[in-house]
Amino acid sequence: MQKMKPLLPAYLSILGLCLTAQADVSLPSIFGDHMVLQREQANPVWGTADAGEAVTVEIGGQSHQAVADEEGKWRVNLSPLEVGGPYTLSVTGNNVLSFVDVLVGEVWFCSGQSNMEWSVRNSNHADVELATANNPQIRLITVSKNGTQQLQDDFKGEWQLATSETVADFSAVGYFYGKRLQHALDVPIGLIDNSWGGSSAEAWVPRDVLKQSDTFSDYIQLWAERAAAYSDEIHAEKVAEYRAWEAAGKPDPRKRWPSDPRTNQHRPGNIYNGMVYPLAGYGIRGTIWYQGESNAGRAQQYRELFPLMITTWRELWQQGDFPFYWVQLADYQKETTEPSDHSWAKLREAQTMTLSLPNTGEAVIIDAGEGRDIHPRDKQTVADRLVRHALAKDYGFDVASDSPRYASMEVEGNTVTLRFDHVSDGGLRAFDVTEVKGFSIAGADQKFVWADAKIVGKDQVVVSSDQVAEPVAVRYAWAINPVANLEDRNGLQVTPFRTDDW
Repeated sequence: MQKMKPLLPAYLSILGLCLTAQADVSLPSIFGDHMVLQREQANPVWGTADAGEAVTVEIGGQSHQAVADEEGKWRVNLSPLEVGGPYTLSVTGNNVLSFVDVLVGEVWFCSGQSNMEWSVRNSNHADVELATANNPQIRLITVSKNGTQQLQDDFKGEWQLATSETVADFSAVGYFYGKRLQHALDVPIGLIDNSWGGSSAEAWVPRDVLKQSDTFSDYIQLWAERAAAYSDEIHAEKVAEYRAWEAAGKPDPRKRWPSDPRTNQHRPGNIYNGMVYPLAGYGIRGTIWYQGESNAGRAQQYRELFPLMITTWRELWQQGDFPFYWVQLADYQKETTEPSDHSWAKLREAQTMTLSLPNTGEAVIIDAGEGRDIHPRDKQTVADRLVRHALAKDYGFDVASDSPRYASMEVEGNTVTLRFDHVSDGGLRAFDVTEVKGFSIAGADQKFVWADAKIVGKDQVVVSSDQVAEPVAVRYAWAINPVANLEDRNGLQVTPFRTDDW
């Protein structure tokens, strides 16, 4: 009798080929247990699988199918879900993924540099805030820092419930903002902390987009040269120097951890590629933004850069002109004793000019900074002024939102009458003392002197000076740390401005 050849090795070989051919369906980290999906919206869900693989996404009684394209990418749009939960999101391909404890509510993207990254534990009243932080209706996720010139599809991070432990190192402005929304709306709140201390706005915009304008050519070239001149060997040497300084007890002068110009938070496009693009399309209500300090020396460019960034993000998300609210630069360094000019004043002006875009808002905090520290600890005031925009403009609450802003001026003799928009019914007032502070005035010689100012009616201020017989220009709170006290009855500070363009 002829002996039969063993079948087991062949079977195992075939099985191995089958297993190799079948890749697991996967989703980026923005999808996970405890996540929050945006209500009243057809939220995208996307991921990867084998090319041609059929994928089914199920949640809340609905089912959606997709087939992975030639690159293995697939995407579906969920139908709007009822607020609340918890839901389970199941994704089935060659394997099955299930994400549990999914809530539906309001999702906000919290972005910017160090003042957005600044944690709850380092803010005012941190002990009270952490003792009262346990709220499973608030969910948090922090995007890992990643500066790169290549577009990324994912990041490191996971959704967490708000507790004393998870809130401690989360963005203070983001958390306080979300906490106020949750109390006001009584719906789940999802907060995405996507911030990087010291970052320049150019890093948040695609380099190819920046290249379309000559405005940014010098900055792009600068960082291209710095990156080209750097290497792994140079970085290793700098790290060794830093470690030696640490081992020596950190003597003066202070050293910073070496920044690699190839991957840092200043190189054009770096943060967009590594930290914005991977989340693009995830359902959000809007964005809050706190950045500008790193761009203060380039205020003229910021006039173009900031609206370009907002427009680029909106186009990327494909959710229309979603709300975008930002924090104007706070007061900082020494108070000014004489009328002066400063790059921070011009950067604030550039921020205010961006209000020309639809669905935008600015939180003026010219009174909430700290002269000794670029990171003011009072993040509650910042969040309070930001959340007014969302409550009034997105959620229908009858609250004031915009700070009063300069509208027009009329010169008569040696006096100038200024009129302001966005003044609440209570009218303007001087904080702390009856004297209105912060105005300067100049004639055609462009020499500014302090002005006497008087509130007239609800929304007007008359300014003058014995030193200026024929005034042509007025400025208010125009300094890095101005002494200024004009506000409305809600405590919203009048927006710093100038009537000239000198």
